[in-house]
Order: sequence, then C-alpha cells, then structure tokens
Amino acid sequence: MRLSSQLDIQIEDVEHSLMQQAQARLDHLTKPLGSLGRLESLAKQIVGITRTATPRLSQKVIITMAADHGVAQAGVSAYPQVVTQQMVANFLRGGAGINVLARHVGARVVVVDMGVAGDLPSHPDLVSRKIGYGTRNITQGPAMTTEQACAAIQTGRDIVVHEVARGVDIIGTGDMGIGNTTASSAITAAMTGTPVEQVTGRGTGIDDSTYARKLYAIQQALAVNMPDPSDPLDVLTKVGGFEIAGLVGVILGGAQARLPVVVDGFISGAAALIAVGLESRVKNYLLASHLSQEPGHCRVLESLGLKPLLDLDLRLGEGTGAALAISLAEAACKVLTEMTTFEEAGVAGKVT
Repeated sequence: MRLSSQLDIQIEDVEHSLMQQAQARLDHLTKPLGSLGRLESLAKQIVGITRTATPRLSQKVIITMAADHGVAQAGVSAYPQVVTQQMVANFLRGGAGINVLARHVGARVVVVDMGVAGDLPSHPDLVSRKIGYGTRNITQGPAMTTEQACAAIQTGRDIVVHEVARGVDIIGTGDMGIGNTTASSAITAAMTGTPVEQVTGRGTGIDDSTYARKLYAIQQALAVNMPDPSDPLDVLTKVGGFEIAGLVGVILGGAQARLPVVVDGFISGAAALIAVGLESRVKNYLLASHLSQEPGHCRVLESLGLKPLLDLDLRLGEGTGAALAISLAEAACKVLTEMTTFEEAGVAGKVT
C-alpha cells in the first residue's frame, strides 16, 4: 500500500474559463500582441489560480523553514551544523539575504523551526513546530518515520491556513538547513531516476574531497533505503528533511487555498517534486522563481514541466529567488488590471 494514501489531499483544478477571459483582455491591451511575453502568461496563470479576473498581490508572504540533517555527520558540507541555528537567529534579526529582498518587495517572512538541532530562544517572529532535533543520518537508514513525515507535511498546511486567516495573496517558499542539498539531491535522483552525479552540486561551496563524500553519501542513502519513486511519501520519509517535508505541506496548502505558490530553488524544488507526486494538480499552482546553480535543479524543473522566471546564478536558498519572482508576479497582475485596452484608451488598433 502506498504510504501517500495516509494524506487527505484535495486540490481543485485552476479556473480555465477565467484564464481564457484574461487572455482576451491581454490581447486587447495597448501593445502589440504578446509583446509583454511571459508577464502575460504569468498574469493569466494567476487569474486561473485565484479565480478572480482582477487579481491583486498586495499581501505577500515567504515561509522559510529550517531544520538540520543527520547526514551532515558524513562530512558533506563546508559549514558546521550549528550554522543552521545561527542563521535562524539572523533571520529573526532581519539581517539575512531573505530579509533584505523580502523588504524590497514588501513581503513578510515567516520563520519556522521544523527541526533545528538545538533549542532556539523564544522570539515573537519564530514559529516553533519542531518535529525533532534534526533527521537521522540517511546513509544508515530512513531520515524520519512515516509519522514524522506526515506531521511535518500537516504542519506546513496548518501554517498556510494560519497565514490565510491573517491575509495572504501569494506565498513564496524558503529553506535553511546544513546538509539539505544532499537530501534534495537524493530526493531528485530517486524521483526522476537521474544518476546521482548529474543532480549533485557543491552546495555551500565544498572542495573536491567533500564533494566526493557527498556523492558517496547520497549513493549510500539510496542503496540502504531503496526509496520507492512511485510513492513520494516513501521517498520523503527515507531521504528527505523536516524542512523539506514542511515545504511539501506549504505547497499543498497553498494550492488548496487557491494561492500562487512561488517555488524558490533546489530545496524547494525537491519539495515541489514530492508535492506534485502526491497530487498532480498542484503543478498548475506553482511559479518557478529561478534556475539555481545547483545542477539538480534543472532536472527538477524539467520533471515538473516548469520554466523559471529568472536565471541569476543564485544558490542561496532562504526564499531569495522567490522574493524576486514575487515582484514579477505582482507586475504581471498590474499589467492585466491597470493597463488600458485600445478601446478604453481611444487608440486605433492593428490594421487588418
């Protein structure tokens, strides 16, 4: 029996009739047909997601989830595990890259402790939902139990429900966790059937010997755990992370709430692979923010059939790419709702 059957996932399709109406308006705006390119298709997608002809993205939220990974014990990162805890503190002080870019686009950052390997001081802006003090070492067995994976997914969904109650028009995903590119590479290799070497990068900037250990750790994890690609929850349980599982829940929750979900980089992309594997209709709610420098991210986007909005050689995570793409999504909606048609402006249309 598929482990995934334990999750109650109900996602509706996007509203295609409204998308057709949006396309008709876009085609009559005061510009050459299709001249605003992907901004037009982005606006149309957001209309279908939100089920409103005049979407406004004024309430923007980026949910950045943090957790540690037992596989860090295998020496796969350039940074010690304590950096996860220290960076969460930096998020809460407002000094990280995600804080700067979120302020730039007018987005709130929701910081969630999904499984940091240490006790964090209480803070009014910290959402503490710790599933455990980091996952187990995936080279020796499953990262987590099925119960933990389901709890983490439900946590992500619950956080979306809470944010909807506060008011949100668009959600971005973000992550923090030393060792999480290792877990994401393992997920990507398992879900797509791609050789480990093709989906594994240098993460935080590791040297050759550390990279060799990283490759070996992923290969060992897949051999020891044998994750079943036909059951995404099994893959997540065996080689994932608590923050990745939480992001799966955020993606599912966002789609269920009929919100555009802007997927950040490689780690968020791995979560999207799992979420779409659990429910294929989720894909139409996703906006791929950028193409990460991590080689596995290209394979993730290909598998999902998504085209990134930006290609800026980013590889920070945290939700930084999502923040920048949220600005484009807002611009797309403003083109649709604030730009006049030829008829409205009294401008002569194309000669036929």
